[in-house]
Amino acid sequence: MSKPNQPFHIEPAKIMPTLPTQFFATLVSNVNRQVAQGHDVINLGQGNPDQPTPPHIVASLKEAADNPQYHKYSPFTGYSFLKEAIAHRYKEDYNVDLDPETEVAILFGGKTGLVQLPQVLLNPGDVCLVPDPGYPDYWSGVALARAEMKFMPLTADNGFLPDYSRIAPSDRERAKLMFLNYPNNPTSAVAPLSFYEETVDFAAKHGIVVASDFAYGAIGFDGKQPVSFLQAEGAKDVGVEFYTLSKTYNMAGWRVGFALGNAKIISLINLLQDHIYVSLFGGIQAAAATALTAPQDCVQTLVSRYQSRRDAFFAALSEIGWDAPKPAGSFFSWLPVPKGYTSVAFANLLLEEAKVAVAPGVGFGDHGEGYVRVGLLSSEERMQEAAYRIGKLGLF
Repeated sequence: MSKPNQPFHIEPAKIMPTLPTQFFATLVSNVNRQVAQGHDVINLGQGNPDQPTPPHIVASLKEAADNPQYHKYSPFTGYSFLKEAIAHRYKEDYNVDLDPETEVAILFGGKTGLVQLPQVLLNPGDVCLVPDPGYPDYWSGVALARAEMKFMPLTADNGFLPDYSRIAPSDRERAKLMFLNYPNNPTSAVAPLSFYEETVDFAAKHGIVVASDFAYGAIGFDGKQPVSFLQAEGAKDVGVEFYTLSKTYNMAGWRVGFALGNAKIISLINLLQDHIYVSLFGGIQAAAATALTAPQDCVQTLVSRYQSRRDAFFAALSEIGWDAPKPAGSFFSWLPVPKGYTSVAFANLLLEEAKVAVAPGVGFGDHGEGYVRVGLLSSEERMQEAAYRIGKLGLF
């Protein structure tokens, strides 16, 4: 057979070039280059928990892996025992009642649901309200739905909460979906119940579905538990919440998440997933149920560890003259860059000169300019060492 004169050409779908750039990939590449050159890099730029999954959860998976029941396809929407376990956890932690079969969807990690939701609710040209700064994967789902984003600025003067009165009337009327995220990535802000009550009223008035990203819901400091959107009266009428085991139980690699709330939206997510997946491996579902129903001492220990790191880090920041408020939740810190630097230039300087990796705020949206995100994802000693290395640059 003769070869064609021209190389075979692969033409991607038109949507592929429109997908947002994954700026974390550039951050990882830059860090890896420094490490390959033999440098000791303190990597505080990513959101990957640094502690192992608690042993009792791992043991549960090992036991479940021997169960032949889990060697077959799982039920398409997942095992009822896992949905019952998340409903149990929400009742215990937030006094929220959930119907396991109609108000809970099992996800392949929280990110999956965040990307799927725009695809089941939005048509091309529909508007989605997105926080700025915010988690970049919100943008991905909107792009895949061929919808349009309108950004809600999160600024320090409003506690990094969106001000609904500042949303243009035309955007309020066109919007069909809105993303929120508290405790917030990247700003570490938390939201009070009164804000969610205002949100429910705003959403009901304008016909906007609310998507609450509660990935850091277990991580609140100084004895204060973060508030769930579903605690607000009427929340299930207008939206859903996304929860993940990644941060609460150091199970990021296990890919277990949930969508919770409005039964119609849950049914739509399950319908889309029916066409893509056959649910999670049953052994992982069994271990996830163990995580949710066993005593929660491991969660309390984890939160205490993050708070100790926060306190040690901010004490060191104070010594070098880098002033910023302590985070109230999540495992991130949101720190202003020195005058004369953009967030990217400052992040690059820290990596090149101090061998400390942080995430430039502009990667989370235009209103992230002027900040860097720092993860509390290393030991107290390494967090302090990062601050002291930065202090040697003489910028504060």
